[in-house]
Amino acid sequence: MNHVFLCGDPALDFAGTLRARRTSRFEMLDAPASLDSWYVECGLVNAAPACEDGDLARAVAVREAIYTLVTARLAGDGYDEQALALVNEAARTPPATPQLTAGGRWTEATPEQALSTVARHAIELLSGPEVPLMKECANPECTKVFIDRSRGGRREWCGMESCGNKIKAAAYRARKKQAATPR
Repeated sequence: MNHVFLCGDPALDFAGTLRARRTSRFEMLDAPASLDSWYVECGLVNAAPACEDGDLARAVAVREAIYTLVTARLAGDGYDEQALALVNEAARTPPATPQLTAGGRWTEATPEQALSTVARHAIELLSGPEVPLMKECANPECTKVFIDRSRGGRREWCGMESCGNKIKAAAYRARKKQAATPR
């Protein structure tokens, strides 16, 4: 697997494909094939939709619009009209439709249908009951937003392996260094 799915919602995982937005930005969707693999690995489709450069550019634009809407919602701000229009436009295309086969569920989609499915997840998320559960990762370098479904609602990181362990290890080293410094 090339992609990580920690956020609890496909729209948030999609927005998280641009990592470290505030520092050394790292683009996970760097080619049409990486977008194809994201759709398959996320479980939205079983067969890669055969994305091309134009599909990638549109998907990145919708991803950025989703991130803009999510961060506005977290901040309690109004939605950006352009971002709203872009997500709604993408969602108007019919989504990927699963089919029942002798082997079970199978979903194929065009690039437009796969992107529509992601946009519809964003709309459902931002208008649904899990909005109060959305949190941004506590790692200052990470900009992922996740759904905190933990029992006490105290989850801080998008994932322990990706961010939590780094922060905890850095805090431990800082405490050890401070304890070793003579006063």
